[in-house]
Amino acid sequence: MATTDRDYYELLGVGKGASDADIKRSFRNLARELHPDVSEAPNAEERFKEVVEAYEVLSKSETRELYDRYGHAGLRSGGFQPGHVDFGNLADLFAAFFGDDVLGGRRRRGRGADLAATIEIELVDAARGVTRDVPFEVAVTCSRCVGNGAEPGSEVTACPTCGGAGRLQQVTRSVFGEFVRTQNCPDCAGSGRRIEKPCSECHGAGRVVEERTLAVEIPAGIHDGQRIRLGGEGHAGVVGETAGDAYVEVRIRPDERFVREGDDVYTTVGITITQAALGATLTIPTLDGEEELELEPGTQPGEIVVLRGRGMPVLRGFGRGDERVLVSVLVPRNLTDEQRRLLREFDEHADEHTYDKPEGLLGKLKSAFR
Repeated sequence: MATTDRDYYELLGVGKGASDADIKRSFRNLARELHPDVSEAPNAEERFKEVVEAYEVLSKSETRELYDRYGHAGLRSGGFQPGHVDFGNLADLFAAFFGDDVLGGRRRRGRGADLAATIEIELVDAARGVTRDVPFEVAVTCSRCVGNGAEPGSEVTACPTCGGAGRLQQVTRSVFGEFVRTQNCPDCAGSGRRIEKPCSECHGAGRVVEERTLAVEIPAGIHDGQRIRLGGEGHAGVVGETAGDAYVEVRIRPDERFVREGDDVYTTVGITITQAALGATLTIPTLDGEEELELEPGTQPGEIVVLRGRGMPVLRGFGRGDERVLVSVLVPRNLTDEQRRLLREFDEHADEHTYDKPEGLLGKLKSAFR
C-alpha cells in the first residue's frame, strides 16, 4: 500500500486537537462508507487505503506525536511503513462491520433486555436508607413451554436456512485478506430452531409479560437521579440466554425545610432583633428530628451556625456531612408609638461600644462557604 502525502487529519475529517474517541469514531464511519465491498465509487479502494493509513498513524500516541512535529518526513525518517498495517490495532474496523459481539470468531453470549423504573422518596428517607416495593412489567420465561416457544409434545427442528447455527456468515476478500461478516439468521431470528407448533400460552415467543414487585434497598446518602442496578431482574432472554438487568432511578422530593448541597444540608431560622441581641434558645429541624439550638448574644444577620455530623450520610463511605443554619434577623415593620419611643431611647443611650465593627459582605461570604 503506497503512502499518501495528504494531511491525515483532513483524511479523517477531524481537527488537530481531536480526541482519541473522535478519531476512532470518524474512522469507523469512513470505513463503513468506503470499504470496497460496500462502496461502488471508482476510487473507494484507494480512499479506503488512505483512511486506514491515517488511522494507523493517529491512533498511536508515538506516531501521532511524530507526525504532529515533523509531518510525513518525520514518519519516514522514523521508520514508519504504512504498508505494514497492525491488524491488532484495527479491532475497531472489525467492530465497524460485524458489530461488537463478534471478534476473532467468538460470539458473546446474549442476554435479555434491561428495564427501568423510577421511584420518589423523601429527603429523610434518603438520609436513613429505606426499602421500597417497586412494580415492574417484565417478560418472564413461559412456564408452559419452559421458554422454547413450542407446544409441549410438539417437535422443534433445526432451522434449514442456518442449519441450527442461528447465524449466517459471508466471506469477502479485500486488500487485508478475508473478512467474515456474521449476522443473525433472518428466518429463525438467531434462535437456530424451527417451531412446528407454537406454544398456546406465549404463541411461540417463549416469554410472557407479567407484573412483578421487587423490594429495592435504597442506601443511605443516595443522591437525586442516581440509579440502582438489580442484576438479572430484567426481561428474560431467549433459550440459553440470561435475563437482563433492572435499573431503578431514585428521585428525591424537595423538602421545604432543607436545601442539599453534596452531603451538607442548609436550613434557615428567623429571630427577632431582641433575640439576636440578647441570645436565644430555638427549636430547629434536623434530618434526625427537632433539636435545640443556642444562639449567642450579638448573633448577626447572615451568620451561619454549623452543626457537625447532622447532614447526609456519605454514600458507600463513612461519616456524615454537616447541617448549616443560616440566621435571618427579622426587623419589625409595624411599631406602636410606645415601641418607637423605646427604640429611640435605646438609640440615645447607645454608643460606639454598643456595636462591634460589622463584618463586611466579603467576610460573610467566606463564612458561608466555610
